[in-house]
Amino acid sequence: MATLHDWLEGARVRTLPAALAPVIIGAGLAFYDGGFSWVRTLLAGFVALAFQVGVNFSNDYSDGIRGTDDHRQGPPRLTGGGKVSPRIVLMIAIGFFVGACVGGLALVALSGQWWLIALGLAAVAAAWFYTGGKHPYGYLGLGEIFVLVFFGWMATVGTAYVQTGLAPWYAWAAGTGVGLIACALLMVNNIRDIPTDSETGKRTLAVRLGDKRARDLFALTLVLAVLIQASVLSVVGGWFGVVSLVLIIPITPTILEVRGHARGRYLIPALKRIGIFELAYAVVFVLGFALS
Repeated sequence: MATLHDWLEGARVRTLPAALAPVIIGAGLAFYDGGFSWVRTLLAGFVALAFQVGVNFSNDYSDGIRGTDDHRQGPPRLTGGGKVSPRIVLMIAIGFFVGACVGGLALVALSGQWWLIALGLAAVAAAWFYTGGKHPYGYLGLGEIFVLVFFGWMATVGTAYVQTGLAPWYAWAAGTGVGLIACALLMVNNIRDIPTDSETGKRTLAVRLGDKRARDLFALTLVLAVLIQASVLSVVGGWFGVVSLVLIIPITPTILEVRGHARGRYLIPALKRIGIFELAYAVVFVLGFALS
């Protein structure tokens, strides 16, 4: 019988900042461009969170029935750990996807941009085929690319666009920065699972690069994210762009830890710290846009 803790682990709460942070930044962009709406921001946040949780339960189901999670180094999954029937996990994943679609339709109706339905359908397909289907792209080392697209550009620019009808360069740049942090979050998770993923044929980018280069790329993505933020805010916010560079200080210990010798479950605390860092990153962006 699964406990509440097991369900929270299945939802992978530590990954949820990857859904909220780009929406927060998108709201800041809408405020900067004079079109902020609480209703549309909250709807965008709901859609992002529902998709993220749906993806997490979908991954739990797909990896579980493939046997990928049979000997994982992190917390046991619902399906792979035999805690819940695979069918129930699948139904919950579908339920969250349906909720995200309903929220997305409401957001599209308010914005009047009906062509965005196509992007919503693409998001659903990307969510499922990450680990689902016969040839999941997450098993081919393409996970980080789709994370950048959907948890970087689409979530950030999309949140701003449904409020203002604008998609300026600084929205894409901000989406790139927050998307890189989401990629770093995924990279840490996959670095932890390199030994078991290698044995089960899950060829994530971390597996393809190897342990050392994957850790180096992790560090590079976070440093680039901070530099992108500083550059954008220097253009739109002047002096605040330089101030934003202080964000490198709190994340440096995590970078050093991951690039060092942390292995297996000892990498799990890094996931939480990166999530908190991503939220702080979003808040700094909002402050920068608000003060400019």
